[in-house]
Amino acid sequence: MTDLQGKTLLITGASRGIGRAIALRAAADGANIVIAAKTDSPHPRLPGTIHTVAEEVIAAGGNALPLVLDIRDPLQIDSAVEAAAREFGGIDVLVNNASAISLTGTLETSPKRFDLMFDVNVRGTFLCSRACVPHLRRAQNPHILNLSPPLNMKSHWFENHLAYTMSKYGMSMCVLGLAEELKGDGIAVNALWPKTVIATAALAMLGGMVKPEQCRKPQIVAEAAHAILCRGSRDCSGRFFIDEEVLREEGVRDFSVYANQPGEQLFPDLFLD
Repeated sequence: MTDLQGKTLLITGASRGIGRAIALRAAADGANIVIAAKTDSPHPRLPGTIHTVAEEVIAAGGNALPLVLDIRDPLQIDSAVEAAAREFGGIDVLVNNASAISLTGTLETSPKRFDLMFDVNVRGTFLCSRACVPHLRRAQNPHILNLSPPLNMKSHWFENHLAYTMSKYGMSMCVLGLAEELKGDGIAVNALWPKTVIATAALAMLGGMVKPEQCRKPQIVAEAAHAILCRGSRDCSGRFFIDEEVLREEGVRDFSVYANQPGEQLFPDLFLD
């Protein structure tokens, strides 16, 4: 498959950042995009709503269905999945992009923040995947793509932000388990992670340790996601992809176009040695 024309993608956390970029890249092919996120009205500090992204998707050549979705609520998940399938006749792709982050040590991580990260990153990913599987089973080239890292078990990735690491690795364990569980259905389940820090709203959570000019744009992740989702689902599953490596496989050699400020030293992302 060379593009995503006519395919239906349900993307969580698609009102900004990487989720928005993946939506717009697929929309350029003429895909149907379900923009599933919490931001229904303008946020005082963060850009984008499900409605502004819907307008961008349509302008880019796709079809859009903006849906308010808090993936901590299983009833909202089931309702959103059914609305998406009803609107577009099915679901071909689930992108588990929504995520919560707190790079804090154990004593600085409140129970409320711990619960948020596990409710969104682990439980939300699991429940969204669970709700979409019956529809994905009927799709021609079904994919689940989690925005989560390779499972790097070196202790230094745990020592400074144990709760966040466990929650993101929970998303990655969903890849391991679901890829094997759904192999017979021909549903691909993969992970995608950036080689460098990406300039998104989450950058503020890094406490100023990474400057925007040391980052790449979300478009590099979107291009890598597009390449993965165009691959045959029966031949591409259970893998932990890195965005730059995916694009090198696709023949890309010039990555300066993705730099926020070409020529600056890029900051490597978490969990990569």
